[in-house]
Amino acid sequence: MSTKSDRKKPFDIDLGLARISDAVKPWPKAAMFELAEKGYNTPFEQLVACLISIRTYDEVTVPTALRLFEKARTPQQISELTVEEIDSLIRTSTFHERKAAQIRDLAIRVGNEFHGKLPCDAEIMQSFSGVGPKCAHLVLGVACKEPFISVDIHVHRVTNRWGYVRAMRPEKTMLELEARLPRKHWIDINRLLVPFGKHICTGSLPKCSTCPVLDMCQQVGVKAHR
Repeated sequence: MSTKSDRKKPFDIDLGLARISDAVKPWPKAAMFELAEKGYNTPFEQLVACLISIRTYDEVTVPTALRLFEKARTPQQISELTVEEIDSLIRTSTFHERKAAQIRDLAIRVGNEFHGKLPCDAEIMQSFSGVGPKCAHLVLGVACKEPFISVDIHVHRVTNRWGYVRAMRPEKTMLELEARLPRKHWIDINRLLVPFGKHICTGSLPKCSTCPVLDMCQQVGVKAHR
């Protein structure tokens, strides 16, 4: 007796991401990519924005980052603000008080240690308070154009739901994607799967009836859908 999984086609990642690229066009881009398109694309600006984005919705992250950058956007300019001034500018972000101190410390260190220019180096980026692999990899991909995979909740959920990887934690998903995903998709996987995961392949009741990759998706863990 055949099962639902038996009737699925093998997952063609090139075809799947091409379909998803068309499907997500009506929705806003992931925050870091949107900010880059608006001209905030230096490694420093991207890392500051990524700190703001932690545990914060994209629709809040973008205007919050823009409010800060309208006041100050270089390491020198931000280091001249007090923690309280930064906090007032990013108050709409979750954990804004802690992030304000981290952003000011980041600006001071980049100015003192790197002459105002943040290097495109994952180890250096992760040496700053609050910065983990997800943010470092996202900045390296968006600002530095280097092939790194950034795994957030959407990339983790979607790729495991497809059956493309099988991992319990985002860190493991990243390792499995690095082993399987063609490098040409390493940056785009986050750019595409954030809006896809927010609007189609949602956490609960995913919209499988309109999903562009339903014929290849194993629907792992999906018990109900729209």
